[in-house]
Amino acid sequence: MIKLSHVNKEYKLDGEVFQALKDINLEINDGDFMAIVGPSGCGKSTLMHIIGLLDNPTSGKITIQGKDISQLTDNELSKLRNEFVGFIFQQFNLISKLTVLENILLPTIYNRRKLTYDPEEKTWELMKRFNIESKAKSYPNKLSGGQQQRVAIARALINSPKLILADEPTGNLDSKTGEKIIELLSELNKKDRITIVLVTHDLNIAGRAKKHIRLLDGKMVR
Repeated sequence: MIKLSHVNKEYKLDGEVFQALKDINLEINDGDFMAIVGPSGCGKSTLMHIIGLLDNPTSGKITIQGKDISQLTDNELSKLRNEFVGFIFQQFNLISKLTVLENILLPTIYNRRKLTYDPEEKTWELMKRFNIESKAKSYPNKLSGGQQQRVAIARALINSPKLILADEPTGNLDSKTGEKIIELLSELNKKDRITIVLVTHDLNIAGRAKKHIRLLDGKMVR
C-alpha cells in the first residue's frame, strides 16, 4: 500500500538544521495494524505526517499504491489525502461550533469524487455503530473525552478511507476509555479490513498491533 525509501526530513531551527527523520525505509501493507513507538521527540508524529501526506520529506521516495507522490500536483495530493487517509488525533480536533452530525459530515464537503452513498445516512450508521447517535445534535463541549474520540473516528471513516492514521488516540483518555478506543480500532482492522497505523509512546497500547516500528532519534531501530 505505502512504501518509504530512504526518507529524510530536516527542519531549520534558529539557523541550525535538525534532522527529524533519518533514512527511513518502511512498507505498510493492505490490512496491516502497525504501531509506531518511541519516546517523545523521536520523530513519530513527523513520520505520521509524511505517511498521511500532510508534510513532504526533504529527500527520499514515497509511493502510495504504486504512485510516486513526487509526481503528483498539489491538487492531486489533496484529493488523494482526502479520499485515501482518515486521521484521528490526540486532541480530537472537532470543530466547536458544529454539532456531532456536522463534524462527521464535514470531510464529505471536500470530497471531489462522486459519492456512491448518502453521506447523512452513512453518518447515522456510524453514530449508531459507535453508540453516539443520541448526541447527533450536541456540540463537542457537551461530550466526554471518549465520546469526542468516537466522533473523531466516525469522521475519519466517513469518506471510506483505506488507511487510518491515529496519533496518540488515547493520550487524553483514562485507561478504561482508552482501552475501548483501541478495541474499536482493532475491530475496524479485523472486520472492515481497514489498514491502521497507530502512533503511541504507550507499549501496552502498541501491544495490540500486529506490527511494530520503533523510532529513536529519528531512526528506525530494532
